[in-house]
Amino acid sequence: MDFAARIRSSFAKQGLMTTLGAALGEISSGRVDVELRPRPEISQQHGFVHAGAISAIADTAAGYAALSVMPADVGVLTTEFKINLVAPAIGERIIARGRVVKAGRTLTLTQSDVFAVNTGQEKLVAVLMATMMTIEGREGISD
Repeated sequence: MDFAARIRSSFAKQGLMTTLGAALGEISSGRVDVELRPRPEISQQHGFVHAGAISAIADTAAGYAALSVMPADVGVLTTEFKINLVAPAIGERIIARGRVVKAGRTLTLTQSDVFAVNTGQEKLVAVLMATMMTIEGREGISD
C-alpha cells in the first residue's frame, strides 16, 4: 500500500477527527494537510475555534507527515508537542499543514502551521512543533 492510501485508511479510523468534522487535504511525502470547517460545536466562548480542536488537527497533520516518510511496517506516536496560538482561529475553514523537519530512525521532528482561511486569504493562527516516535510490533498502530 502506498503511503497516501495508508494515511487515508488510518485517518478514517480516528474517532476524534470524525467528531471534529476534520478531513484530509493534500498528502505528499513529508507533508500532510488536515482541514476543518468551524462550527459552534468546536468553538470556545468567544466564538473562535477551540484551542483543543486546533491542537488536535495540528498534531494529526504532523503525525501523518511523519508517517509518510516511515517504512510501511512501522507506526508513529506523538511523544511531545508545543503549540503557540498566535491569533484567534476564526474563518471559513482551518487548515493544519504538517511537515517533517528532520526524519530519524527512532525520532522525527515535525511542524504544523495552522491557518484560518477567509475569502481565500490565509492567516497564521498557530504553530506546533512535535516529536514523533517510530514504533514497531504494535498491531493497529499504523493501519
